Amino acid sequence: MVQLYRQGKDSLMTSLGRLRNHIGGEHVEGSGSLFETINPTTGLPLGEARSSLEADVDSAVQAAAAAQRQWIAMPPAERARVLHRVSQRLRDKRMELARLEVLDAGKAIQEVPAADIDSAADCFEFFAGVLQAAHGEHIDLGPSAFAYVRREPLGVVAGIGAWNYPIQIASWKTAPALAAGNAMIFKPSELTPVSALALSEIVAEAGAPPGLMNVVLGAGETGAALAAHPGVAKISLTGSVPTGTRVMAAAAETLKHVTMELGGKSPLIVFEDADLDDAVSAAMLGNFYTQGEICSNATRVFVHRRLHDAFLERAIARTEAIRVGDPLDPDTQMGPLISQAHLEKVLGYVEAGRAEGARLVTGGGRITEGPLASGWFMRPAIFADCTDTMKIVTEEIFGPVMSVMTFETEEEAVIRANATPFGLAAGVMTRDLARAHRMAAALQAGVVWINAYNLTPVAMPFGGSKMSGIGRENGLAALDFYSQRKSVYVNLGSVEAPY
Repeated sequence: MVQLYRQGKDSLMTSLGRLRNHIGGEHVEGSGSLFETINPTTGLPLGEARSSLEADVDSAVQAAAAAQRQWIAMPPAERARVLHRVSQRLRDKRMELARLEVLDAGKAIQEVPAADIDSAADCFEFFAGVLQAAHGEHIDLGPSAFAYVRREPLGVVAGIGAWNYPIQIASWKTAPALAAGNAMIFKPSELTPVSALALSEIVAEAGAPPGLMNVVLGAGETGAALAAHPGVAKISLTGSVPTGTRVMAAAAETLKHVTMELGGKSPLIVFEDADLDDAVSAAMLGNFYTQGEICSNATRVFVHRRLHDAFLERAIARTEAIRVGDPLDPDTQMGPLISQAHLEKVLGYVEAGRAEGARLVTGGGRITEGPLASGWFMRPAIFADCTDTMKIVTEEIFGPVMSVMTFETEEEAVIRANATPFGLAAGVMTRDLARAHRMAAALQAGVVWINAYNLTPVAMPFGGSKMSGIGRENGLAALDFYSQRKSVYVNLGSVEAPY
C-alpha cells in the first residue's frame, strides 16, 4: 500500500489494483468475496478487494493482542514519540494522501488537505501530547489506609468507519485508542477503504509494533465479525442509526464497551440580530461542505421571520455560485456524491420535498451534461416554505439539501429544534451572548456552535445525545472511552475480623 500513494496523481487516476488487509504488519488477502471501490467522479473502478470473514478478523485480533502487549511494555515517552512521528508523516504526505481521499471519496481537493489530512495529523499530535499526562487518582482514607485508581487499557479495540471522512475518522478512533495503550483493528467503509490502509502503513513506519493498527476490509459481514469476536473489548462506530443499533446489539452479547457516533438532523437557529453574511456562511458550511455528506450538518435552518427573505436571497445567490466539478481541480468547491445509489436516494428526497409542498428555490437535479455526466454529481438544493413534519425536515438526507423555516420567538425555536429523535449538533447565530448561552443550555445536542458551524478542533469532545450516539470522540474525554479504571485499596494496619 505504501507504493500506492507514492505513485502520483496520474497513475492513481487509472487504478489502485488489488487492495489487501493489513494484519500484523503484512498485506493479507481477505477470504471473502470480491468487491470494488468506485471513483465517484468517473463511475469507474478504483480498486478491488476481498471481504474479510471471521477467520480474517480472528487473525487480526491475534496480531493486535500480541502487538498490544509489546506496546504497553514500552515507556510512555516512547509511545508518545511514535504518535508524534505518525503526525509528522501525515503532514509530510499531506497532498499525496489528499489525492487518494479525493479519488476514493469524491471530496474537493481544496478542502481535503486541511479538513481531512491536517485533522488526522492534529489528532495524533494531540494524543501524543496527552499520553504521558494521563494518570490515575490517589484517595486518602486516613492514617491506616489509602486507595489509588489505575487507568488501564481495554486491550484490543475495533473501529468501524464511515465513507465521508475516511482518514479523519480512522485517526479520531486510532489515536486515542493507542494513546490509552490499546491496539486497534479498523474496518473502513467498503466504499472508501484506501486511506485507512495508508494510515496503517504510516503507523507501522513510525515504529509501532507490527499489528498495533490492523485494517480489515469488507462490508457488514466484516463489521459483524468484529462486533461478535470475544477478543475485541470495544467497538467504536461512526455510521447510521440502523447500523449502530445492529452493532450495539451484537456487542452486547459479549458486553463490549461501545462508542456510537451516529446520524443527525441538526438545527441552525438564526435570530433577527445575527450578522446576515455570517448566518448564510454558517448555513452554507452546515449544508454543502463535503457535498452535504456530514452527520452534524444543520439541515434544518430556522430563520427569524424578519430576516428570512434577505437570508434566503443571499443563500440562493451563493448556492448558485458554488463550483461543482472535478474534485481534483483546485477551483472546484463541490465534488460528486459517494455513489450512484446514494445520489438516487438524495434526489428521491428532493422529489419528496416537492411532493409535500416545499418550494424548491434552487438546484436539486443531477448534472447530466458535459464531463460530469459519468459521475454522481448534483446541484445543491434549497427548499423554502418547509414545515416541521415534512420528510426532508424529519429524516437525515446526507446530501446537499437545505430546508429553511421561519420562527418568531426564542421559546418556539427551542421547542421545534428539539422536536427530533436526533441530538448530534446545533448552531445559534446571534449577537446577544446571553441568549446564545441560554440556547446552548436548552438545545438537546452533544455539540452547540455559537456564531459558527461544523468546526471540530481535536481538543473539543465530539459526540451526540439521544439517537445520535453514545460516548465522545476527541478531547481528553476520549481517553475515558478507551480505558478502564482499576481501584486498589492499600491497608496500612492490621486486618480486623469479627470472627
